[in-house]
Amino acid sequence: MSTQFPAFQTIALVKEIESPENPGGLEKRVALIPTDVAQLVASGCKVYVEYGAGEGVGFSDQEYLEAGAIMQGADEIYCEKDLIIKFKGPSLDSIKTMRPGTTLFCMAHFHSYPDRAQLLEDQRINVIAMEEILESPKRQSDASIIGRTAMNKALSPYMSDNSIGSLNVKVLGWSEHLGASIRRAGNRDPRSLQLLNANIATADLELSRSNSLYVYDSRILQRQGLIASLQKAGESVLDLAQYEAEMGEEAVAEYRKSHPPREFGLRRIQCLHETGMAGARYGLKLLAENKPDLDIKEAKVAVLGYGNVGQGAIHELHDQGVKTVHVLGRTHTSKGRIDYWLKDIDLVVNGAEQPPHLRGVNFLVSNSHLKKLIPDGSVVIDLVGGSPTNRSPVEAVESCTFLTDPHFVRDGVTVSSLWGWPMMGMMRETAIRYSGQIADVLLGAEALHKGLAQLAPGVERALVCGPFPQEHA
Repeated sequence: MSTQFPAFQTIALVKEIESPENPGGLEKRVALIPTDVAQLVASGCKVYVEYGAGEGVGFSDQEYLEAGAIMQGADEIYCEKDLIIKFKGPSLDSIKTMRPGTTLFCMAHFHSYPDRAQLLEDQRINVIAMEEILESPKRQSDASIIGRTAMNKALSPYMSDNSIGSLNVKVLGWSEHLGASIRRAGNRDPRSLQLLNANIATADLELSRSNSLYVYDSRILQRQGLIASLQKAGESVLDLAQYEAEMGEEAVAEYRKSHPPREFGLRRIQCLHETGMAGARYGLKLLAENKPDLDIKEAKVAVLGYGNVGQGAIHELHDQGVKTVHVLGRTHTSKGRIDYWLKDIDLVVNGAEQPPHLRGVNFLVSNSHLKKLIPDGSVVIDLVGGSPTNRSPVEAVESCTFLTDPHFVRDGVTVSSLWGWPMMGMMRETAIRYSGQIADVLLGAEALHKGLAQLAPGVERALVCGPFPQEHA
């Protein structure tokens, strides 16, 4: 072990207070809950916890004491520590109290807060950005592989005869299997991709429409009459349960054999699905307020993107009873083509991430769309967010909104791009989820508690400032 970068012996868990991305101090989540602090103590680390750190999400100081923590006040918590763990980024004043060579482990968002990033570098603080840590190698569940390979098999004939561009893919209901099928279909660029509510009436299925593929899972959609109607009408139908029963084991084995894991996978510390759920839920709430005469089930709704955040939004919209959710991929959101989907839309949920070189250059939902295509009273929810230096794909979003003022109106359209969507009614649940992920990165396969000397690949890429050796008094 390098003497310059020894294992972390002293760890501080800091309370969330007002900071650049936490105006009003309304973010109450704590990065580690007592049971996970106990794991760190058991591993030999000395853990200091700021008084009141967990109270905002229901964890008392006494619970941290019983977990083996040492309680400290705000004036001590940043001083003389090897590792400082915080959920959101720190205030500028607190940075000045950190010892050079200290490692800060938080949601850093370096591109969005350049002044703070510069101060951390000037103070020689190592920064590991939680949001940048990735699985290494990529992990993929059997359910995801089943959904992917089943859809791939069903789409093969349309790819072979070049009719995929005229195919309408309709997914009945939502589950992990079906979510994976949505991703695979989206990557194949069908004419349209829709999530239909599992309770949709047969009369609403537009059975006279040609060239459609219906996908469902008979383990969760037990509506034999509806499926019989589809088959009688000559529609193509894919049952994921039947596919799995007949060839699932073989498909998973073959997929894993022919697709060795990629070096990096998903974010290790994330509540992306919950982000999508919270954003869609808030969007429906705003829509009900703006258009009280609209039956939400009949609303025209589009989700941009079908990744982890988009999947959460699709899931929530389905559970809220929306009949049809239009899922838009890269070709659907291209310039000019997206206009078709935005005309007369009631709710747009953007979960489409763009590479850095397109941020601030290519806007999927432009100000012109708000002014000319999207009706007054409609709602745009942006789940990607951004800042003046790291723009969102929604042009009207120049900076994220906060709980203190969560939405604004532009040309009659209500827009929200909240920083920290899971704070909308999911604070305690997501605090517990984040804490488990953070503890796993510290003590699990990545073993971050051993220090900066030999970082796991998925963590090394998240070291956005440093490495600077520890300096002791």
